[in-house]
Amino acid sequence: MVKVLFVCTGNICRSPTAHGVFRAFVREAGLEDRIHTDSAGTSGYHVGDPPDRRSLELARQRGYDLSDLRARRVTVGDFRDFDHILAMDHGHLDALRRMAPRDSTADVRLFLDYAPDWPVREVPDPYYGGALGFVEVLEMVEAASRGLLGRIRQGF
Repeated sequence: MVKVLFVCTGNICRSPTAHGVFRAFVREAGLEDRIHTDSAGTSGYHVGDPPDRRSLELARQRGYDLSDLRARRVTVGDFRDFDHILAMDHGHLDALRRMAPRDSTADVRLFLDYAPDWPVREVPDPYYGGALGFVEVLEMVEAASRGLLGRIRQGF
């Protein structure tokens, strides 16, 4: 079982979008029994909350269901439990590297490392912006999810 954790700040916009999109790609590929997906935040501001309504609605319009997801905070145990911990931006990446215990077995990197053709390396936070920011995030997430799934499948 390959385990993937997506991480942003509060786990209500970017990382649950990545979680839901990647989970749908995994399901479509028939790999649900081989790939586990989760998401978390570097902060505990929204623990227990559902994804932002704008993320939920846009995802639903594109055929992704995020309604069962609830925010949680990254734990030290995640660094042992997950194979891949994917940060949405450099701030998250730095925070994760500071949190990682010495015995971490996770590959911690930027999520957009799996979308090399995308012109930027960070998924921007759409929370304080308008609807177009959420569209951009979803498009970035779809591109990186395709790349990540392809990379994982190479290892099977």
